[in-house]
Amino acid sequence: MDVGKVTRLAYAEAFRKITGRPLVQLPQMAGRSEPEIFFDALALNGVSLREGAESERLVAPFSAEFATSLAARRDLLTGEGQLLPGAAESMAAVAALGGTVQSVLTGSSRPNGTLKMRAFGLDRYVDLTVGGFAGSEAYPKGTLLRVARQRAEEKYGVSLAERATVYIADSPRDVEAAKIGGATSVAVASGRASSAELRDAGADAVLPDLTDTARVVALVTGTR
Repeated sequence: MDVGKVTRLAYAEAFRKITGRPLVQLPQMAGRSEPEIFFDALALNGVSLREGAESERLVAPFSAEFATSLAARRDLLTGEGQLLPGAAESMAAVAALGGTVQSVLTGSSRPNGTLKMRAFGLDRYVDLTVGGFAGSEAYPKGTLLRVARQRAEEKYGVSLAERATVYIADSPRDVEAAKIGGATSVAVASGRASSAELRDAGADAVLPDLTDTARVVALVTGTR
């Protein structure tokens, strides 16, 4: 989904309330967790932090304020944001596959990630309880992918092979996370990264978008 405009508005409001400074520059967000983005935003916007612990103390209140600000704009997510082509159809098709657990691995916090999924009605296709939300958890994405797989194994009483885990995302950092997590990476050139950049990052497969539902399903089932 593309909800960048609304996210930036909510982020700017939360940043100002917590730091007392306007958000003039927003760091690159693709493939990154909310805490990572926040720390870079502090530096880019001239927030003086004499001790590293000071910035750590700001993370929790900022995360809570950001979630509140974004939730207040829930209707704008669908009004000014949009689902990218083929996303809902592909998720529905994968959800219908037998023997498949579909969830979310995101840099968002659990409240923000859940809000976005529910706003577009995508939560019906995933099990959010086994997902990974790097904005709320003390793991980088690659490690969090392994954690999410373990959660799914424990909940469903199954064993999930590493390469049979498929991570569909749109940034080189997500491709790297898939490698660390032992998963197959399907990169989609619908974000800031081009197909060439995603291939260079080592993606196992690259799609221009998610409109070819049959291809998405084939890539998921082909790892079994």
